[in-house]
Amino acid sequence: MEEEASPPGLGCSKPHLEKLTLGITRILESSPGVTEVTIIEKPPAERHMISSWEQKNNCVMPEDVKNFYLMTNGFHMTWSVKLDEHIIPLGSMAINSISKLTQLTQSSMYSLPNAPTLADLEDDTHEASDDQPEKPHFDSRSVIFELDSCNGSGKVCLVYKSGKPALAEDTEIWFLDRALYWHFLTDTFTAYYRLLITHLGLPQWQYAFTSYGISPQAKQWFSMYKPITYNTSLLTEETDSFVNKLDPSKVFKSKNKIVIPKKKGPVQPAGGQKGPSGPSGPSTSSTSKSSSGSGNPIRNT
Repeated sequence: MEEEASPPGLGCSKPHLEKLTLGITRILESSPGVTEVTIIEKPPAERHMISSWEQKNNCVMPEDVKNFYLMTNGFHMTWSVKLDEHIIPLGSMAINSISKLTQLTQSSMYSLPNAPTLADLEDDTHEASDDQPEKPHFDSRSVIFELDSCNGSGKVCLVYKSGKPALAEDTEIWFLDRALYWHFLTDTFTAYYRLLITHLGLPQWQYAFTSYGISPQAKQWFSMYKPITYNTSLLTEETDSFVNKLDPSKVFKSKNKIVIPKKKGPVQPAGGQKGPSGPSGPSTSSTSKSSSGSGNPIRNT
């Protein structure tokens, strides 16, 4: 695990990081192909920073969010996958610092007069149901703060459901997708943080909690690096019919094992020179093509 050197006096240590990551680092480092597991250490927030945020936004911060920031002012953990000689960034777990825990903008999208705002997108036709709480509102009925931008795939938000002045017990964690539809995640920040860790920060994991689920490409990564979560039923439904599951033992196979069959190929025609026009020539070439063809889809998927 690679860690940035922490400034002196912060008291950050490996037990501190172990507690923060719930031990997920060891699981990632033991997974096939995983490399560059990195945690960016951040100093704890000071209490006056939390008080200043509450006064500025007229919101009482929930106790579990306060305790998190008193341990670390934000969180960022990433890991990559090495395919052949290429390193591909894959997992990302992030929580914004207090300074970036900003309210979802209500200003105009453009600097033109009468330009639309998020409040103009309000649609009250889909309200609360028996199995789904009332969705957040872009207008003054809700106060929304961004916890994670999800690398552009949506936004995880801390939502105060009762407007200002906002109370800590009125908060929930919601996911706002790129089409600006809301999806409920958890009642508390602690529960969301556990979901973040147990899903390993896999791409688009928040979409597993939507009605349309994650993309086929994301499902391939999910099948290889299975999240440590109860929510696996959404990942197994109808995946065999259209998703090529990746086998880590084949994807990360060393190049030496692939080269060995190619060395044996030229030896056979040397012993079969008695009949150069016989069927042995075409058959060996066809089998070599089929064997190489069966390996390429696994590497390309």
